Amino acid sequence: MIDDALIFTPEDVDLSRSPLRRSLDADTYVLGAFNPGLTRLPGGNLLLMVRVAEALTQPVVDGHARAIRWTPDGYVLDSYPLDGLEMDDPRTFRLRGSVPPLSGLTSLSWLLPVEITGDGRSVVKVHYDKAIEPSASFMALGVEDARISLIGGAWYMTVCAVSDERQCTALYRSVNGLDYRCEGIVLDHQNKDMCLFEGKVGGKFMALTRPLGEAWFAPPPDSPYAGGPAIQLAQSPDALHWKPLDTPGLRARRGTSTNRRMGGGTPPVLTPQGWLMLYHGVEQRAAIGAYRTFWALLDRDDPTVVLRQEDGVPLLEERPALTEAIADRRYLPAPVVFTTGIVDAGDVWIVASGEADLACRISHIPKARVE
Repeated sequence: MIDDALIFTPEDVDLSRSPLRRSLDADTYVLGAFNPGLTRLPGGNLLLMVRVAEALTQPVVDGHARAIRWTPDGYVLDSYPLDGLEMDDPRTFRLRGSVPPLSGLTSLSWLLPVEITGDGRSVVKVHYDKAIEPSASFMALGVEDARISLIGGAWYMTVCAVSDERQCTALYRSVNGLDYRCEGIVLDHQNKDMCLFEGKVGGKFMALTRPLGEAWFAPPPDSPYAGGPAIQLAQSPDALHWKPLDTPGLRARRGTSTNRRMGGGTPPVLTPQGWLMLYHGVEQRAAIGAYRTFWALLDRDDPTVVLRQEDGVPLLEERPALTEAIADRRYLPAPVVFTTGIVDAGDVWIVASGEADLACRISHIPKARVE
């Protein structure tokens, strides 16, 4: 049986210690504390790298929508006249008639390291002094959705970096699992959900990627695949320079609940059966879609070979009872669980997820459930 609990919520964030407080002259609140990267620290405790989405309390002032932006001199507010926007959701806006379509955010995300016990049951310390915030123009609108992999005694963390320049993947590296240094961009425009395998394959770093774009082509009528965004594979000699593999990776299949989109969730971990990966599949539903967690096994020597793809019954789904105490903070219309980390804990896998884009969920999953 899978054991679930929330471990960290928006109410646990002390915004007086937010990196934005140093220079931002505006009231904010925590929209969500979610989608945490997960790893084990040298001393045995676990680390959650929590995405804190810090939003403007007043996103609209004097007929203008406002957006937070990092600059080398501090955080500033940009204002856009409402008569030129579509804004049916106060968290975002769209520039009316823009080609290509252009959007804005009324929040900015940064990463908060939260140390928890080795069994994943309680918080030990919140490391505000080690928070990761934007530090370059390519991440001026936020740093999102960390994934952490322990490879050869070092910790590698990928993040989604957001700016008006590009949406890209940046890499951070640590020698102790807690202090991270930015190594810069490793994947360019709109390649999300990059998860490094926890171990090399054929002497090379390996990663899941998920390229995005505006044009997709229909599969043949008799194809088992649904088409659209899929999980691809890439390899690297140094974790900085990546070559996509020519062979396709994991694709959404017709007749499943991943008919809208899919992407990497946890870094693949090596088991006796092969590389275990948990991934998200999105079912078409309203504007957001329903996010659920599925799993697959890849061959240990050739991860392009999919040994098993469990995309029928979800491994994890949103559980509304978990967020009942903070239901007044909910803002998404569709159910969402977004899995982002996994560690070995003997007979179980400890799995970290974002619940409802709101809070951090820890699941203890018996290993027999994913064999």
